[in-house]
Amino acid sequence: MEKYQKHKKAGASMRKADREIKGFEEIMNVVERCDTIRMAMNGEKYPYVVPLSFGYEVQEGKAVFYFHGAREGMKHELMRADAHVCVEGDICHRFAETGNGLTCLYESFIGFGTAVLAEGEEAVKGMNLMLEHCGFQNNPYGPEVLKVTSIYKIVLEELTGKRSLQG
Repeated sequence: MEKYQKHKKAGASMRKADREIKGFEEIMNVVERCDTIRMAMNGEKYPYVVPLSFGYEVQEGKAVFYFHGAREGMKHELMRADAHVCVEGDICHRFAETGNGLTCLYESFIGFGTAVLAEGEEAVKGMNLMLEHCGFQNNPYGPEVLKVTSIYKIVLEELTGKRSLQG
């Protein structure tokens, strides 16, 4: 990790710079087309990663993700102990042959931020954004579902994107 932090502090770009998605709007376009993200948290012995359905919006120029979960369990406990998270989303378009073998044609993003429990109107908004992203325009559940479900919010402080669309 120290090597990575030094690398980032030096202002170096990603290893395959020609694959970097440089524009925030372009990265958010990839976010829009993803149906699942994976969130990594700091576990006690190992990192802990979970797939999540999500909703999102842009607030003050930053990507903000919302997801739901139980009010107890591993994910809830790990976030309570350390709110720093990493999220990843990707779209695998297909695999293609190259002169040396196979490659994946993909688009992806990785972001780093802090997960917090959303409450009140913000939780309702987050739930509605999740349902909308999952294809449900009208919330059939209403605020009563928040009595048994937690809505979490992640504000991303860093967001990068990468793509390879040619084999």
